[in-house]
Formats: sequence, C-alpha cells, structure tokens
Amino acid sequence: MSEEDDIFPTGLSVEQARARIVAAVQARNMPAEPVEVSMAVGRILAQDAHATRDIPGFANSAMDGFALRGMDLPTTGEKSFRLVGEVFAGGSIAMPVVADACVRITTGAPLPPGADTVVVKENTRIEGGRIAIAAGTKPGENVRPAGEDFRCGELALARGARLTPARLGVLASLGVARVAVARRPRVVLLTTGDELTAPGEPLGFGQIHDSNRFSLGALLESLGAQLFRHERVRDDPAALRDALQRAAADADLVVSSGGVSAGEADFLPRLVADIGKVHFWKVRIKPGMPFLFGQVGGALLFALPGNPVSGFATCVTLVKPALDAMRGVAEAPTQLHARLRSAIDKRHARVEFQRARLEGDAQGVLWALPHARQGSGMLRGVAEADALIALPEGAHEFAVGDIVQVLPLPGWPA
Repeated sequence: MSEEDDIFPTGLSVEQARARIVAAVQARNMPAEPVEVSMAVGRILAQDAHATRDIPGFANSAMDGFALRGMDLPTTGEKSFRLVGEVFAGGSIAMPVVADACVRITTGAPLPPGADTVVVKENTRIEGGRIAIAAGTKPGENVRPAGEDFRCGELALARGARLTPARLGVLASLGVARVAVARRPRVVLLTTGDELTAPGEPLGFGQIHDSNRFSLGALLESLGAQLFRHERVRDDPAALRDALQRAAADADLVVSSGGVSAGEADFLPRLVADIGKVHFWKVRIKPGMPFLFGQVGGALLFALPGNPVSGFATCVTLVKPALDAMRGVAEAPTQLHARLRSAIDKRHARVEFQRARLEGDAQGVLWALPHARQGSGMLRGVAEADALIALPEGAHEFAVGDIVQVLPLPGWPA
C-alpha cells in the first residue's frame, strides 16, 4: 500500500466515484438568476412555470376556411351558406354567425360568436356571395379549443427542466419575458505540463500544442459550466500551488488536466492533500484511472489525466454529474443501448468507455461501431465519435450483435 493510500481512498468504482461526487455537491446548488428568455437556451429552470391563463386564450381555427354552426352542416350532397363576414388572425371581431351563415376565417383567427366548426377551404365552392359546402365535415372539426395546450394554473414546465428551444417557446407563449435559471457553475481550467505550448506558437523539442485547453474548455461549457478562466501551468509545485489557490478563489469548480498520476512530475495528489482535501484518487476506469476529486479552499477540484481522451472521458462520466447536480437538473441523463457492430475483447477488470459511432438501420435497430483508434492519447478517436460504449467491470468477450450501454456525447445526434 502506498503512502497516499493511507491518507485518502483510492481505486473506487465508477459508481462509487459518482456517488461521492454527487453527495459532495448537494449543498452547492447554484443560486437563481434572471435572464432574458432569448438568452436562456440550454439553461436550467430554477422555479416552476405555471400558465397564468388558458393557452390558447380563445377558441380558434386550425385551418383556412369558413366558420359556421356545426348543426347546419349537410349530411349528404352540398348546402349553400350565406357569407356574412371575415375574420383574420389578429384582426377585428367578426359578426355573430347565425343559421345557414358562415364567416371566412384564417388559421389562428378566433372563432366568431355562434360558430363551433371550420370547413376547410378545399371543401367549398364560392358562388357569388354564397359558399357551397360539401358533406363530410363533422361538427366541431378544425377548431382549437381555448386551453387546448395549457389550462390556467396548470404546471407548464417544472423546476430543473433544461430549456430547449421548444421549451423557450412555451415560456414565451405564457408571456414570460425573463426567466429564473440556475447560475452556471464558474470553472477555472488549468492545463499543466512543461511540454505544452499554445496553438500558433512554434514547437520546441518534445513540445506539443495544448489541445486540452480547447477540447475540455468547450466540453465544460457544453455541459453547463461557465469557463471563467484558463491558465497553462508548468510542472512545478510552487507554480501549481499558486495556480490552484488563485483558481479556488475565483471558481466554484477547478478542473485541471495532467500531473495527477504517479510519475516524477505528477505533483497534484500530494499538493492537494497539503493545501486542501482529497476526497478520493484513482477510479477503476479506462481511460482515466488517475482521476482525483478534492477541494481547495471553497472550490471543488476535479483533476483529470493529461491524456486527451482520458480527460474527455472522465469529464463526461464524472464531472458532468457534478455540474448537473449543482444546477438542479431534474431530468435523468439519456441512457441508450445499442448492438455492437464489431466484436470487443476486453481483457482487464476496469470499466471501459470506448469511443464509437452510432447508426440506425432500416429495421429500427441502433448499432454502435467502435472506433479503430482507442488509445488514450488519440484525440481523433473522440473527434470522430458521437458516443461512448460503456463496458462493465471484468474481463469479457463481446460478440457482434451483443447489447451494450452507450452514452451519447454532446452534440449527438449531429
């Protein structure tokens, strides 16, 4: 047993890691903030939204045609109706409809008094000032009743709902201009390593461009965080200490990349134990085993491995649950199952998340095609994937057609 094992838990299962993370963030719910509905897409609703009136607020036409009394409709052949007016959506109020009379009406226009049915224009003929209407329309047809969508007082959207474009439309239909949403957790991202240099700068011997700053930064924002700041930090304990303490002073969450394994330049586990608290280190997961969860000052710390795929996979599987819990997301994450398009020979004990493409066939079956490049340093495998295949703990051979759980990546379906 290592010295670190005596100080904090190591080697947790993915389920244990998620449970500890979610438990730690339960008391860190983000406060509500008002935003314009036009700016609220993707945000999390912070309070229930009820209809303050019937939606729609009046019976209206579902089609262009003629409004009349259903009791006057012919049962066979045709019948001639007197045209007494017209009403358009947003226009003036039409005169009442009496026996054997009709009013020209457009889609969305309120039904005139006395009318309860709309005959579509295609089923009519105009004869001077009269309208010939054929049999076939039923009383009440082509009418949207008041309150068809929402009744006054009805719950329209529950707290914790993710505000999709359609849900923004619901809020607008309720007359809501500003909506209370959960504040996005502020994240400071630290990418560590002497070998890193910014894109656009020349590469020295043994150097690489810092891709994690962009892949992880964009991923965190797509998962609901606000990327408050990024710092690139050298593999130096003093520099790391300063960067962690600066980040903790500004952020709800600190996410770091690199320096978290057991190598000579991996200072983070001991450093976090010295200046903060390590909740656990190392998870039985592939890729991403050196993942560390801790706290520095008032901020939670998620220390991800530096390998691009490891960082991406652990961010999706372990950081996302924290961001969801902090924002009060009430909807369970999408869980899909698919059949394997190619066999997988899994020879290790850890849970594994393999990069894959999802495709559906003509029979309605969802298939997962594992990417040919599964190395933890191969960012191409993530870039060309739209899901992760979740392979459970234990060695196992998976045959073509076996059913596996898949986790869609942000942006799926394309």
